[in-house]
Amino acid sequence: MSNLIELQKSIAPFKNILRNHPINSYIQSHEQLTIFMQHHIFAVWDFMSLVKKLQVELTSVDALWFPKGSAETRFLINEIVLGEESDIDPEGGYISHFDLYIRAMTELSILVPTSLMEFKQFKSVEEFLRALPSYNLPESIHEFLTFTFSSILHGSIEEIAAIFTFGREDLIPDMFQLILNQLRLQSPDKIKTLTYYLERHIEVDGDHHSHLAISMVSQLCQDNPKAWERATQAAIRSLEARIKLWDGIVNAHS
Repeated sequence: MSNLIELQKSIAPFKNILRNHPINSYIQSHEQLTIFMQHHIFAVWDFMSLVKKLQVELTSVDALWFPKGSAETRFLINEIVLGEESDIDPEGGYISHFDLYIRAMTELSILVPTSLMEFKQFKSVEEFLRALPSYNLPESIHEFLTFTFSSILHGSIEEIAAIFTFGREDLIPDMFQLILNQLRLQSPDKIKTLTYYLERHIEVDGDHHSHLAISMVSQLCQDNPKAWERATQAAIRSLEARIKLWDGIVNAHS
């Protein structure tokens, strides 16, 4: 527990920056909402890639199946994958959070970036990273994706878990609650799907997934000081990448 407390102390200044970032009062118009969603959709997508990387590393996904790792860790990541990849949609069906976000953009007449859809052509993380510089993406998005996928490719499992947990899952509820409060002051009839998306993240990530993810990091690091240090530094770099992404959104409208 002391290792986890030390990690949380180390990342607290960066979380503070995010809690007080101008992004939290940024969305005042449809134009600003458009800029926000056209940037943030890349974070929604690469988040799912982190989830799947963890599933590949922590569970058996081979047709010739044998148990892999601890049953508790398998439960943690499979529970998270279930919620992120096939959550309940507003009509009672099932949908991934990524598809739900795209549905929200469509409802708001916001175009999904063409480059994101083109990423489907790549067959590996290595191929994607080689091609990424050729896309005319804002620098903040390019750096954010480069950090995520370089970590997926080269990072240790505890680093990837820390990026997922402290740079994403543990951060999302507070951030989204501020944005949701702001959107409710505008035209609620035009943001029904987006509101549902934000509410689901606040409900699921705040009450359940964040606790599962923190437990997962603790199980992976155990009592290994070097593992905890790697996790801490990865979490810090992830938060720094998020700060730059938010800076890019705010500055895009300046």
